[in-house]
Amino acid sequence: MVMQRNIIPGIVREQEIIALDTTASVHDAVQAMSNHRIAAIAITDPITGNLAGIVSERDMTHRVLACGLNPQSTRLADVMTENPTTLRPGDDALDAVELMLVRNFRHLPVVDETGKVIAMVSMRDLLKAALIDLKVDLDVTQEAAFTSEATA
Repeated sequence: MVMQRNIIPGIVREQEIIALDTTASVHDAVQAMSNHRIAAIAITDPITGNLAGIVSERDMTHRVLACGLNPQSTRLADVMTENPTTLRPGDDALDAVELMLVRNFRHLPVVDETGKVIAMVSMRDLLKAALIDLKVDLDVTQEAAFTSEATA
């Protein structure tokens, strides 16, 4: 069955967590995103280290550039999406896809029971997993059809 996977380890196995705290600048976030070739970054509380928000490339365009803000002096706390929707490691991948489509998200942070960020899942990650599952399903179907033809 396609996408009968949990977020961890079914979609994300190992991932370096790239996060900045709320006091970092937009420029810091853009640099981190560019250096790590990612399109969204988790924003954490500087005291607890728990997830406080998320900032994406789209946020940079709409909340910073379109508003004429200075990336060096604008703090992430001022432009992030606060208290973002999150996933848990055991959440179902298909549910995550549906949530992302309904809410028009491209990235969702995965947090543990204490609120610490343990992964960032993108629609691309989910699509790759779905394509792998679909390929396996097609291979099994083709093999079954071939086997039934050979025994007939």
